[in-house]
Amino acid sequence: MIYILLRMWTIFEHKKLDKQLSKTPVEIHKRYEKWKDIVELSGPSGLKLIRGFNDEALSGNRKEFSFSRLNQQYSVIYSVENGEMIV
Repeated sequence: MIYILLRMWTIFEHKKLDKQLSKTPVEIHKRYEKWKDIVELSGPSGLKLIRGFNDEALSGNRKEFSFSRLNQQYSVIYSVENGEMIV
């Protein structure tokens, strides 16, 4: 028997996220859900493998945060703490 252990990442979303997503186009909402699926399975390292998300670190006062672009106008800002992502 072969057992495969998948490490699932926990994502904590800000309480204002639903309201912000309701104001965005449907394409952005779908892209965010795909972003979330990738993060849950492979974490931030999985985002770096996918070219469209352009995962980068922030600078200045927000050095502990990173962001991924959903398109040219919209991006997701997150931080990683103990295997958990805070969006």
